[in-house]
Parts: sequence; structure tokens; C-alpha cells
Amino acid sequence: MPQISTKVHELTVGQLSARSGAAVSALHFYESKGLISSRRTSGNQRRYERDALRRVAFIRAAQRVGIPLATIREALAELPDERTPNREDWARMSELWRSELDQRIAQLNQLRDRLADCIGCGCLSLDKCSLSNPEDRFGGYGSGSVLLAVADKDADKADGPATSEKARKSETAGQAEKAVAAGTSKRDAAPRRCAEPGS
Repeated sequence: MPQISTKVHELTVGQLSARSGAAVSALHFYESKGLISSRRTSGNQRRYERDALRRVAFIRAAQRVGIPLATIREALAELPDERTPNREDWARMSELWRSELDQRIAQLNQLRDRLADCIGCGCLSLDKCSLSNPEDRFGGYGSGSVLLAVADKDADKADGPATSEKARKSETAGQAEKAVAAGTSKRDAAPRRCAEPGS
């Protein structure tokens, strides 16, 4: 691991990359998103303050637990003078993110449990597919893994007001969930139309 002397107060992008473990391309991306900043030398080379190491470590730690970059950027923007987050900042932010992290853990647990079973994706490759999804009946509810959407539906309820797209997915998931419980296909559950005169 490359050590950086305490006498060095500004880092090149290569030094920041080597010491932080983040790829140069990732650092450029972070900078383009306003997560870190640099100054330019007379030769148009980037120079980062040494505390960018902590800032990058903060970003990567938050990303590892599934916090979106947009949320990280909002949190960093709230710091006075955009200073580097300290221990108290991390404790406060992680507490604010606790409910989101708990929700993600629950989703991962559901995903782990459901992937061993039929998920309504239409592959029909598992023995259980012939029972849960005969003739790919769940394809009638839309694209994707319909039975995984059932798990997402409950998570979406905890996210707050639904968008039109979220509401549509939730409705589809609800229909699929009812079909699973009732053991009926969408075609069977659809209202029958009366025959038109002369037909």
C-alpha cells in the first residue's frame, strides 16, 4: 500500500487513487458529480487536498452498504463549507440512513429466499415452475420476474407516496400475488364478456 508522507498536502489523481483504492475513472466520476473537488495546476493537472482521502473513503463505505450516490451527495452538501465528514457526521448520517438500510436488508433476505424457488420470470427451468407458473401464465401480468415484484410491492409501501410507475408495478404485483394465492391465471380471473349480437 503506497504511503504518503505527512509533508504532502496535495495529491495527484494517481496518488489519491493508489491510497484510496478507488480507480482514477471513479475519482473523475465522483468529481463530475460534485462529490469531491480539485484544483488545476498551471499545467492543467488535478490536485486534491489530502482530506479528499477521507471523503472518498466515506463515499465508498456508503456505496458498499447500498446508499445511492445522489443521497451521498445530498448528505455531503449539508456539511458546513462542504468540509470533509468527521466521526460525528458519519454517526448522524448513518442513523438517518438506518431505515433505508433495514429495508435493503429485508429486500436482500427476500431475494435470497425467493431465488431458490420459481420467481415467475418465464424460464420454466425449475421443477417448481411447472406448479407455480404452468405455461408461463405470469407472463400475462407483464415483463420481468413477477413473483419478485410481489416482494418489492411491500418495500415500495414503506417508501412513501407512490409514483405512477411504482403504482403500476404495485398493482401488477398485487394481481400476481392474488393469482398465486388463488391458484388461478389472469385469463381465468378476467371478467368474461357477453357475446355480441350475431356472434
